[in-house]
Amino acid sequence: MRVIADMHTHTIASTHAYSTVKENAEAAAQQGLSMLAVTDHAPAMPDAPHLWHFMNMGALPETLCGVKLVKGVEANIRPDGSLDLPHRVLTELDWVIASMHGDVFPPSDDPQVQTAAYLEVAKNPYVDLIGHSGTEKFRYDYETVIKAFKEYGKVVEINEGSLRVREGAARNCLEIARLCKKYEVMVCVDSDAHFCNLIGEVSQSLAMLESIDFPEKLVLNYKEERLTNYLQQRKKRLGSMLTLQAKM
Repeated sequence: MRVIADMHTHTIASTHAYSTVKENAEAAAQQGLSMLAVTDHAPAMPDAPHLWHFMNMGALPETLCGVKLVKGVEANIRPDGSLDLPHRVLTELDWVIASMHGDVFPPSDDPQVQTAAYLEVAKNPYVDLIGHSGTEKFRYDYETVIKAFKEYGKVVEINEGSLRVREGAARNCLEIARLCKKYEVMVCVDSDAHFCNLIGEVSQSLAMLESIDFPEKLVLNYKEERLTNYLQQRKKRLGSMLTLQAKM
């Protein structure tokens, strides 16, 4: 198994990351990737870029170093399940990750707190990918929520950074992956790179999926055509939704 895109990466716009968009694109090209998502943290994170960063992503080229750029965000999930970017901005982006971070969502020892928030996120039409949900401090009712992600067409991330640095995440990610296989939920395998040398580095995640015979047909970023079609359908869906809202 392999991936053709890294759909969760950070740049120096998030100041706890250390590479530019161009450095990340160069690294993606060296790894043989055809697509790269630029997904810095949304404004509720203490060191995130300003709202204008996401409003101005049209300034980025469509391709850089021969790699197609996907302009997105890693939005923060609030305790009520809402996100920290306005709908008008989310609509203009190519790709929206929704993740829980302690600075925005104080984790609870009661998994039902996180479960309730994720069930709200599942209904959000702007959200594409559920980011690093295997984090131990944000435990939730995996089976209930994964079934909701299936119902609402969300993609679940298998996050290399979680396997590498988040204690307890490996067993959680394995359980989540098994449930995604059981309920045929699409996953996306990403680096969550905060430095260019980690772009496209997802070896532990792929090994984990292979260990449970995870179907390649359920890996969104396994084939360029599959990912491109998803992004095109997303754009059409949101466009139709906005047209309908304008008529109401």
